[in-house]
Amino acid sequence: MHVPKDRGFQQTPASEITSRSTYLRRRQLMHGLAAGAAALALPATAQTAAAARPGKNAALPAARSTVPGAVSMDKPTLYADTSSYNNFYEFGTDKADPARTAGSLKTRPWTVAIEGEVKKPMTLDIDALMKLAAMEERIYRLRCVEGWSMVIPWVGFSLAELIKRVEPTGNANYLQFLTLADKAQMPGLSSRVLDWPYAEGLRIDEANHPLAMLAFGMYGELLPNQNGAPVRLVVPWKYGFKSAKSIVKIRFVQKQPRTSWEEAARDEYGFNSNVNPKVDHPRWSQATERRIRQDGLFAKKRPTLMFNGYEPQVGQLYAGMDLKKLF
Repeated sequence: MHVPKDRGFQQTPASEITSRSTYLRRRQLMHGLAAGAAALALPATAQTAAAARPGKNAALPAARSTVPGAVSMDKPTLYADTSSYNNFYEFGTDKADPARTAGSLKTRPWTVAIEGEVKKPMTLDIDALMKLAAMEERIYRLRCVEGWSMVIPWVGFSLAELIKRVEPTGNANYLQFLTLADKAQMPGLSSRVLDWPYAEGLRIDEANHPLAMLAFGMYGELLPNQNGAPVRLVVPWKYGFKSAKSIVKIRFVQKQPRTSWEEAARDEYGFNSNVNPKVDHPRWSQATERRIRQDGLFAKKRPTLMFNGYEPQVGQLYAGMDLKKLF
């Protein structure tokens, strides 16, 4: 792996990717033997309540999605876990940092600019963007490249709803997503682990797939700051870092755009970043995963599913591709 030295990025053991405190907190979060067994033994009514509206933010009503594959039957992860165990480096590299520091983020006023190879470029206020299409609740599995996973009830609509309104030109082959980079609000920007602003990208056919989602909320409420408020991308068949948070600009471009993690560590984080158990990260296996809270410390890890379990819906997007080379 070649990484520019001035970023201060060092190759570390998997258990110390962020810090030792993260490593220990991860185990506390999973609750170990007794708590993990107790959670699995909850009656069905209690398990359903795990996805109930937590009452932390304003309600965001939505109908249950009818998009094929958009509603997982997996048990939702507790809101307390999904809102306190986050990768959001703009607020710190420890998993607990975003919940602790993201209160400084101001999500109103907020605009999202759509530009580039489109016939109708526009800049939308966040509330206008939220009204572009009917809100849906979608229960998606989220798989992190570090080996843990969650199940989250998101609220939003297909990214394709926005795409059709701006009318891409024939030169629009990719979308690039750029996120907020404001040092006054985001203490993590002092870190040089990445070049800011955070950037991600999708092929336009991926972006147009009905499962690719603009999310404005989760668990029936507006997104917490630490989860990417006020609007984020959710691409459930890809590793979590592809789902850009706190988006301020969407660019339609002809050539494959830069992405932050690909630039920082090209040998570890490819542009496609589809969940693929057969392609190991250079420093650990991706063949298995541990579901936060639901899998006890010493329980056998569950097998990682191809495309995170969404292969029937998205597999055709990658027909004929070498998914080991184009990871």
